[in-house]
Amino acid sequence: MGKRIGILTGGGDCPGLNAVIRAAVKVGVERHGFEVFGIEDAFSGLIDLDYRSPNGNRWLTPRDVRDVLGRGGTLLGTSNRNDPFHFVTKDAEGRPVERDVSDLVVEHARAMRLDGLISIGGDGSMAISQRLLEKGLPIVGVPKTIDNDLGATDQTFGFDTAVGIATEALDRLRDTAESHDRVMLLEVMGRDAGFIALHAGMAGGADAILIPEIPYAIEPLVRMVQARAEAGQKYSLIVVSEGAKPLGGDVSALGRKPGEMVRLKGAAARVEAALEGRLDAEVRVTVLGHLQRGGVPSSFDRILASRFGRAAAELCAQDAWGRMVALRDGAIVSIPIADAVARPRRVDPKGDLLEAARALGTVFGDEPA
Repeated sequence: MGKRIGILTGGGDCPGLNAVIRAAVKVGVERHGFEVFGIEDAFSGLIDLDYRSPNGNRWLTPRDVRDVLGRGGTLLGTSNRNDPFHFVTKDAEGRPVERDVSDLVVEHARAMRLDGLISIGGDGSMAISQRLLEKGLPIVGVPKTIDNDLGATDQTFGFDTAVGIATEALDRLRDTAESHDRVMLLEVMGRDAGFIALHAGMAGGADAILIPEIPYAIEPLVRMVQARAEAGQKYSLIVVSEGAKPLGGDVSALGRKPGEMVRLKGAAARVEAALEGRLDAEVRVTVLGHLQRGGVPSSFDRILASRFGRAAAELCAQDAWGRMVALRDGAIVSIPIADAVARPRRVDPKGDLLEAARALGTVFGDEPA
């Protein structure tokens, strides 16, 4: 009899999630005779086996994933608020408190007679998976994040789509900026990693790119805009990563609620406020926000996600628990999940891509006077 494998998607939604699920189900069921148990809203469906929002847990067959390859989002639902080690409930007075319900997750997985779990997620989900693995729950990991900040893999699926969306936004903003002689700021996602900002900024020909890895000063931006105006280019495009921070300052954030990550907001608005009054040009802000996470995945992300899903099913068949699939030099390999979460991936300020951008005249806010 084939294995019983649970599958879930955790963290923020991401283009390509359905492609992973499709590949894992098709390979698992058709090649290895698995029964595949779809768990709703990340770990919510294992914290409470009766959880329904809106569909509840369900057994998946190849028919269930037949037409999902090009769909955005995730057919299983997802959440970034249900870490079983910091699960939010209410105390006797109705106040939110965090509890460790990880033992319940392991207990329910065993009650469902699951032989293992495929966890698709980013750094937070992989860290949770590693801790559950240490509690005895067999897990295989699949790296997912538009931020591309997960260590030990050359690229995560979803990143290519997010960069494409941000690049298209820059192309559109350029037309408006040039028509109105404006300075246009585009804020993109990425949290503590500047990969989306750097790649989209280069692809879209941005005049300045502000990333978390390089604290910025306002003076280089002012000089850049003024120099372009004097050269007859009355407009400028500036990409701002949501985690960008001024020299000596911190990120723009709304704070943290129980069970949630710190919410980043206002990075580009802070740059706008600092530029106002120092330029003759009008300054405007566009925040892409969740537009980068939804929609049709690119062909690259569909293929990478499918390769990851197939590899995850093969690892389950081999009882290779505790490993995460990864992209290395064009090949799909597997590495210990512990290695994937040990070192986050960040933009190298001295890397070739960033140096190429500097050579093309892109400003990063750290240029000397």
